[in-house]
Amino acid sequence: MIRVPDRVARGIDTALDRTVAPGYTRIGSAVRRRLPTWPDDPAPAALAGRHVLVTGASSGLGIATAEGLAQLGAVVHLVVRDEAKGSRVRDEILARVPQSSVQASLVVDRCDVSDLEDVRRFCRELEPDRLAGVVHNAGAMPPERTESRQGHEQTMALHVLGPVLMTELLLPRLEPGARVVLVTSGGMYSQRLRDDDPQFLQGDYSGVTAYARSKRAQVELLPVLAARWPGVVVAATHPGWADTPGVAESLPRFRRITGPFLRDAEDGADTTVWLVGTDTDPGSGLLWHDRRPRPTHLMRSTRTGEAERARLWAWVQDQLELQLTPDA
Repeated sequence: MIRVPDRVARGIDTALDRTVAPGYTRIGSAVRRRLPTWPDDPAPAALAGRHVLVTGASSGLGIATAEGLAQLGAVVHLVVRDEAKGSRVRDEILARVPQSSVQASLVVDRCDVSDLEDVRRFCRELEPDRLAGVVHNAGAMPPERTESRQGHEQTMALHVLGPVLMTELLLPRLEPGARVVLVTSGGMYSQRLRDDDPQFLQGDYSGVTAYARSKRAQVELLPVLAARWPGVVVAATHPGWADTPGVAESLPRFRRITGPFLRDAEDGADTTVWLVGTDTDPGSGLLWHDRRPRPTHLMRSTRTGEAERARLWAWVQDQLELQLTPDA
């Protein structure tokens, strides 16, 4: 541990975050773990026997998240599109998790989160009646504009509409204080909320920009969702710069330049696992990175007003046919 006063430790942590490059790399997490302000790990078997869903659990951060939760004793539901691939991942995780410490249990469930009808089918058929957490990790960065089965731009369908609908339908099953975590991206800091064009119909389409816009939308909806779902903890986490299959496929040049400094998937998933497993109350409606709440904007040009947020939420409610709420 680095022996410095807590106020100095918090200053180091903030400096790493605001300068981005060192803080988002494995250097940032390595330094923070040695500071006295680093929160304690969840207790062993903190989630023993409790059910947690992880979408997109067959690759990258999803695998690391599922494995981390399994190590805490959770019954982890690997929510995937490809059941065969999900079954292979389940067997790989079970082979790694030490059976002597916890009895890991993993279940493979099929769902295409971008397909709203499939989300409804999945929620009807899901067996456990109590859930300790839902981790919305499924993600994609299509190079060209594509649409979901219902005709929504793919990244908004997968990162916003599907997760909101799934949580709405599962809300009666969530334990008091259950954790609902949206895995977002530091890339959202580069984009302002496009409530005027949520479907990316204007201008030249860019997969990277669409991805960042949808992640910005996730973060901007945090206070709305926290108010709508008062019995649970709603949070977003961003993993920093992690070396995942998605980065290798969609951002090869970035990976070549930053490769030696990228975090591994376990490091990228750490805060998500910590949020679901910790017995402390982290508060609701916050963005997290490296076990600490972070600002949602780093640039004045991306700041969002209440009117813009309200228009986006009205659009989401309309697409999902949700009951309107006064705060919208």
